[in-house]
Amino acid sequence: MSTFIDFFLHLDTHLSNIMSEYQKTTYLILCLIIFCETGLVATPFLPGDSLLFAAGMLTASTGILNIWLLIPLLIFSAILGDNVNYFVGRFFGEKVFEINFLKRFIKREYLDKTHAFYEKHGGKTIIMARFVPIVRTFAPFAAGLGKMNYSKYITFCLIGGILWVSLLSLAGYYLGNIPVIKNNFEKVILGIIFISVVPILISYLKGKKK
Repeated sequence: MSTFIDFFLHLDTHLSNIMSEYQKTTYLILCLIIFCETGLVATPFLPGDSLLFAAGMLTASTGILNIWLLIPLLIFSAILGDNVNYFVGRFFGEKVFEINFLKRFIKREYLDKTHAFYEKHGGKTIIMARFVPIVRTFAPFAAGLGKMNYSKYITFCLIGGILWVSLLSLAGYYLGNIPVIKNNFEKVILGIIFISVVPILISYLKGKKK
């Protein structure tokens, strides 16, 4: 657990090492992580927001990757992941909860909360969920499980994917190497995580109050 936390808090160091060792192959590595984080209901714990910010920051400082190539690739990976998740929910639905291995990672309460979030905010949930950890992973699955109209779903999916990847990657690219941010990367990551989970905390507190 401590190793996992260390990876998150020092994501810039670990990602920098990956870039130095694998060079252009880092494009593929980043795309796979984003695809799995958004497309596989068993891996909601993978870094998303923080990874995009760190990738943008290191792209600017190392010059190993090209930000204008990286962003489209990551957008494609995120949208592809969402669509895989949507169709798994649509065609397999409840059967996922019958698989013992997945029960360790997928809690029905996560799906219930995501579904409630979806019911409250409608189609725009697909966009909003992009910026909320865990909900980001389960929203497409819930949309598929709920048989959301695909033409409507893909519209919100495209908008959400483009906004999520572009905003966070460009924030890292243009702001990540400002000394006060670069020298306090751990605090920045914690701040990003905190801001990301605020909607979940608010929803939880409201639920407890009721």
